[in-house]
Amino acid sequence: MTANETVGRSDAPPTRRRSLLGSWDTPVTSYYLILGLTVLLVVFGLAMVLSASSVRSIAREGNAYSIFLGQAVYAVLGVVALGVTASLRPVVYRKLAWFILVASLGLQALIFVPSLSVSALGNTNWIKIPGTSFTIQPSEVVKLALALWLAAVLARKGGLLRHWGHVVVPAVPVAAVAILLVLSGHDLGTALILMFIVAGALWVAGVPVRMFALGGTAMAAGVTAMIVFQNNKNRLGRIDAWLGRDCGVTDACYQTKHGLWALGTGGWTGVGLGAGREKWHYLPEAHNDFIFAVVGEELGLQGTILMLLLFGALAWAMSRIVVRHPDPFVKIATGAIMCWIIGQALVNIGVVIGALPVIGIPLPLVSAGGTALIMTMAAMGVVLSFARDEPGAREAFAARTSVVRRSLAVVGGSVRRSRKGRSSRA
Repeated sequence: MTANETVGRSDAPPTRRRSLLGSWDTPVTSYYLILGLTVLLVVFGLAMVLSASSVRSIAREGNAYSIFLGQAVYAVLGVVALGVTASLRPVVYRKLAWFILVASLGLQALIFVPSLSVSALGNTNWIKIPGTSFTIQPSEVVKLALALWLAAVLARKGGLLRHWGHVVVPAVPVAAVAILLVLSGHDLGTALILMFIVAGALWVAGVPVRMFALGGTAMAAGVTAMIVFQNNKNRLGRIDAWLGRDCGVTDACYQTKHGLWALGTGGWTGVGLGAGREKWHYLPEAHNDFIFAVVGEELGLQGTILMLLLFGALAWAMSRIVVRHPDPFVKIATGAIMCWIIGQALVNIGVVIGALPVIGIPLPLVSAGGTALIMTMAAMGVVLSFARDEPGAREAFAARTSVVRRSLAVVGGSVRRSRKGRSSRA
């Protein structure tokens, strides 16, 4: 169901229907599913970061917990970000969409300032905070900002999206500016995720399939042109390695080969949490982009299937909001965020198993990385805000709060009567 198909419908809570989920199919199901799955993925990720980074932490700091403790701090900041974004109403995001986008693009533009920009592995996609050793990745902020802005613009257009002009302007030029700013730092991976966000927003908004197909063809042509014609030896080397060139220790395919070895070594049940061998300086970025390989080695096929099930359940929970919520803005924003989180997870896993060339994007909520974790949790907080606004959800939360208050009042009254009885007997 697209956002435009909901126009003119009543905002009254839908009639309760019986389903295979039985009593789980309630107005608050989406909220608790998204919250629970987010917490599970973050906790699972912290455990795997501790295991995957311990050897590198010892070599770098002499302490097996240094990278893990840093990630734990980012997780706490992510919880704060999630709490703040979940507490705001959807109308706030609609009103602030333009401001958030402009601010994020301004932040991304700081990569052009030599004194602030930081380069790593061929990408210039970080900026350092003056006077500190901390860096942030502004493109992660752009992801959430673009999702909210596209939702605000496309929801306002409604049925006009059946015409080319309204599909293109202003969504495509502004999205192109955001993508080009990220590409200027040679970060093709993040640019691809931004394209996923645009595609998800346009699809949920109800753009006709013929326009969608043409836009997808143009996007694929643009990505191919950037790979072939842009003089980036690092990127071309990864493509060449993926196509099957002989792999040496210094070649770009080295990482993928060791990722596959890790998955193969794990077998069905894995070698045990913490007992993996590839993280001993054989597998680069074991705690970051290739953490899925460590999961496969230490927890086996059952661990990787669990990861897929968690992301699949998260996708289903977000799709519930797209289907159930009457507000086109909420539908489009949730669809865009879903394409971001689930699309990035699939790309990351595709790279690890060798189905895609090494792109260099983390596994959402699981891989090590400060800005990525905080902004992903902030995005999940936005989706939680939308889930709280589903038809019937606020009434259900209010009723549960009243029950808790009445229960506490009963308990408090019993305690006071008990104390009064003891004092009178004394």
